[in-house]
Amino acid sequence: MPRRYDPDRRRRLIDAAIRVVGRDGIAGLSHRSVAAEADVPLGSTTYHFTTLEELMVAALRQTNEKFARVLAERLPEQDDGGDLAGELAGALGEWLGGDRTGVELEYELYLAALRRPALRPVAAEWTEDAAALLARRTDPVSARALLALMDGICLQTLLTGGSYDAEYARAALARLIP
Repeated sequence: MPRRYDPDRRRRLIDAAIRVVGRDGIAGLSHRSVAAEADVPLGSTTYHFTTLEELMVAALRQTNEKFARVLAERLPEQDDGGDLAGELAGALGEWLGGDRTGVELEYELYLAALRRPALRPVAAEWTEDAAALLARRTDPVSARALLALMDGICLQTLLTGGSYDAEYARAALARLIP
């Protein structure tokens, strides 16, 4: 039987890994579980991703890209004199207001970098890119502080199971903007 041409298989495997981690946590991630989730032969996962770390790097990168798009859409390139704290609070609300599985997954993979050095460059890349995006509207030190506060607000919301409080987020973020 000839090999089937499947140009989207790598992306489908990443999507399957994201679903597996979202459902079962990182402990449930294996080449076998991803192959079953994507409905492909086991050899496909190991062909595209030799190690689980490679697969986790790809999954983390993909989840980071989703929030980066939300942030970029909310923040105009030029400072238009708008309410930066309100725009950031709105971006957090959009991110936390949808299916939280993706947000939980992003943080689970992000925190996995503590024990898995292969994930650290992707986590650092995300931090640098997001800080650069924020620095277009404020100074670099404030940009990093805003990013840290946004991470804290997201983690607190996820860990407590509470609802996102946009007014609180806006007020807290405003305190860090010079």
